[in-house]
Amino acid sequence: MALHMMPWHKMTWRKIVSCCIAILAMSVFSVPSKAASDKTEIAQNFPTQTVKIVTPIGAGSAVDGLARVIAYKLQEIWKQSVIVENRPGMPGTASVAKSTPDGYTLMMMSNGHVVGGLINKNLSFDPITDFQGVIKLASVPLVLVTTPTLPPNTLQDLITLARAKPGQLNYGSAGLASTSFLSAELFKKITKTNFVQIPYTGGTDALMSVQRGDSHIYFLALNLTIEQVKSGMLKAIAIATSQRSPALPDVPTFAEAGLPDYQYDAWFGAMAPANTPVPVLNKINADIARVLRMPDVIERLHAQGFELTSSTPDEFNDLMKSDEKLYRELLKDTKVGSP
Repeated sequence: MALHMMPWHKMTWRKIVSCCIAILAMSVFSVPSKAASDKTEIAQNFPTQTVKIVTPIGAGSAVDGLARVIAYKLQEIWKQSVIVENRPGMPGTASVAKSTPDGYTLMMMSNGHVVGGLINKNLSFDPITDFQGVIKLASVPLVLVTTPTLPPNTLQDLITLARAKPGQLNYGSAGLASTSFLSAELFKKITKTNFVQIPYTGGTDALMSVQRGDSHIYFLALNLTIEQVKSGMLKAIAIATSQRSPALPDVPTFAEAGLPDYQYDAWFGAMAPANTPVPVLNKINADIARVLRMPDVIERLHAQGFELTSSTPDEFNDLMKSDEKLYRELLKDTKVGSP
């Protein structure tokens, strides 16, 4: 926009004021445009230094394994170091929430992340508002399994038995906010049954408890279920997928077994601190989506039991908010967590 001006001594005061206002308006409206341009340029050049992916769950976990596969491939794409840092527990999550929102500190987490504020009112961060979703990467199908000596062989027979013996059957869990806890509590709510939680210090101990018969039922990841069922160590009742799994073709879906309302998405995703620039988020999102389309990544993660997905940052944010609402109601019903 060109501003043609006559000499000052020939202008009236009204014209002088009008020219000053026009110049001021031009300078004001040019600032956001330059800022947006700078952010876009930063995103195009991202990253220019080491990127850290924090996993607030221990080494060897599904989250850790997923993070390492993604980090290795991003390192190849970005030509920069991408390190995975295991910082188990809430301190690890808090460190990401308080980090600089520039894309250089990310977090890999499961859907258990959204319930942190519901079970612990003293958190130094908010699991929803202090984070920005980057991308939902994968889900792991869950299978409802029972100890082999429990009589029911079908879902309806199991529900009938549980209703006839309220409080006498139990389920194993890896603790509060774990997938095995949330999936079982949702099952209880939908079926109006009263399975008692038997909490353990981790998934391995919880799995062993149902193998021994100390726990009656358990919600187990599909990849861990296959050999257990084939060897007779566990009995599979239903799988939480839309279609039967080729790995367990004789196991019905919950819908086929008469419980279509039971849907549980055990998802995994990448997150960043709140206020991370949108162009940077979109760059990371696109590059991770590119990794998830690589044939060797698909083969490796499928072998680990993951079903690969994808999302935009906004879609992932919406998922976290809807899950938080679902689990808030669920935990209120179970009398667990913050009011």
